[in-house]
Amino acid sequence: MQHSDELRTRIARLAAGSSHPVRLDDGVRVVSTPHVTEPLGASAEPSFALVVQGAKRSALGEHVFDYHAGQYLVVAVELPLTSQVTEASSTEPFLALGLPLQPALIAQLLLEGGPATVRPYDGPAVATSDADERLIDAVVRLLRLLDDPRELAVLGPGVRREIHWRLLCGPQGALVRQIGLSESRLALVAKAVAWIKAHYDRVIRIEDLADAVGLSVSSLNRHFRAVTAMSPLQYQKQLRLQEARIQLMAAPRDVATVGHAVGYDSPSQFSREYRRMFGAPPGQDAVRLQSATTVRE
Repeated sequence: MQHSDELRTRIARLAAGSSHPVRLDDGVRVVSTPHVTEPLGASAEPSFALVVQGAKRSALGEHVFDYHAGQYLVVAVELPLTSQVTEASSTEPFLALGLPLQPALIAQLLLEGGPATVRPYDGPAVATSDADERLIDAVVRLLRLLDDPRELAVLGPGVRREIHWRLLCGPQGALVRQIGLSESRLALVAKAVAWIKAHYDRVIRIEDLADAVGLSVSSLNRHFRAVTAMSPLQYQKQLRLQEARIQLMAAPRDVATVGHAVGYDSPSQFSREYRRMFGAPPGQDAVRLQSATTVRE
């Protein structure tokens, strides 16, 4: 990458002193960590994430995405990803930048760009690619603007717009364009995801979810699995267990209360499903995480 030195310097400076992602103006997030981290689950919003140094792994069900310096990850729908830094050291820390993707801006760019021949996208709503120099150049210019709030206010929207356009014209353009299409499969699944999030701690009926989205049960299940690599009920379980893990890090000995708070009436079922997902019983896993260096994105 032509701008690699400047990217590393700027991200290291912006993220200095924090082991967690730092949210900056204009929605930019930067992270720097000198440690390989534990796998940690989080709900990832539609976003673009560029690795500048080191490497990271994100998993969606059985789909695993490894990406390293000079590569980026695109998430097109809010997904329960499990991610970890896989390459980092005190001399060469993991450095990365993230930016939320805006459906309205993508829709506007699709209108202004005119008709285009784009191959259909049938995979899950997450993908990785190499970043080309034009995309990297736009990212560097956005970071430079962070030094001057007045310039950021005036010029920032134009650079963000360019980054979205570069992604639309890049190797994952077929995926990114789905974010801006109101009737696309991704948009329908995004509605279902929002409904599940609002009811994640309750017993849900697939028929109710299908009615809320405006699809038949069979169409909902087909589209949802294609985009998220899991069924709606599996998605709800991931949300429950990831939220439980976050709560347990603050109260590792209050397992039964946390399980009930995320929707489990049976403590034994909660412990069994938690162990199946994270490899250890809830209390034991929480104590281990408290003593480990972790980064949530």
